[in-house]
Order: sequence, then C-alpha cells, then structure tokens
Amino acid sequence: MGLFSKDIKTMDDLFVHQLQDVYYAEKQIHKALPKMIEKATDAKLKQGLEAHRVETEGHIKRLEQVFQQHGAEVKAVNCPAIDGILKEADEVAGEVADKQVLDAAIIAACQAVEHYEITRYGTLVAWAKQLGRDDCAALLQQNLDDEYAADQKLSKMAESGINRKAA
Repeated sequence: MGLFSKDIKTMDDLFVHQLQDVYYAEKQIHKALPKMIEKATDAKLKQGLEAHRVETEGHIKRLEQVFQQHGAEVKAVNCPAIDGILKEADEVAGEVADKQVLDAAIIAACQAVEHYEITRYGTLVAWAKQLGRDDCAALLQQNLDDEYAADQKLSKMAESGINRKAA
C-alpha cells in the first residue's frame, strides 16, 4: 500500500499506515545497529549505540501496544525512506578508512535515522490526539522523547571529541 493509495480513506487509515511504517523502521534499525556497533571504534559511541539498541526494543514493544490499544493488526509496511537512510549509512561506513572519521560518519548516519524517527513520531502523536487516542499518544510521546534524547546524546558525543579527533 503506497502512502496515497486507495486503501487510505480516513485519518484513522492514515494513522495506522504511519504506525506500520515506523514499526518497520524500528525493526530495520534494530537489525542495523549491531553492524554500526561493530564498526564504531570510540568506546562511548559503542556503548551509546548498544544502549540505543536496547531502547529500540522498547520502542518496538510500545508500538505493538499502540497497535493493540488502537485495535489494529501489528504489521509492518515497507519504508523506502528508512531503507535508503540505512543503505547510505552502510555505504558511507564502508568507504571510510580512517577509524576516527568513521566514528564521525556513524554519528551522522545515526542522527539521520533519529531525525527520521522524530518526524514520524511527532506526526503520530499529533494524529493520535486528533483521533481522541490520548492513550496511544502517550506511548508514542515516550518514543519521541527517547529519540530526541538519543539525538542530543549523539550531538554531545560528536561535539565533545569525536568530530575534533576526526578533523
């Protein structure tokens, strides 16, 4: 089902589709993180990525709760956007020989992922509220808050040393 397909007729349909999209994205991110962790050389970066992988498991569980609360089937739909972001991250990481530059590239790739998730969760929170689903909005807000925090941690890591070492 494409974003503007005939299967989306109502705001509720759109909400569920976007939920399926971010569910797919979280599962793909969870799969991609071990490779990023393996490539990272900075100990704090590795530790942060490992922590975020555990956090991502929580995001997936919360999304499954939202599906259930909303009475929708727990299902993922392909998300070409996250696939593209993750593919680009993998390609860039494969091209960087300098390990310190690689760490900076990994942070940049992770922030692209975080920003994608922030846009999706922000939209879902707003839509859930509009649909009168404050219960769903509260769970989605928790994921959104986590994504903002992860982005801030990545920025702090980059600015406090990783970018300087890479330069």
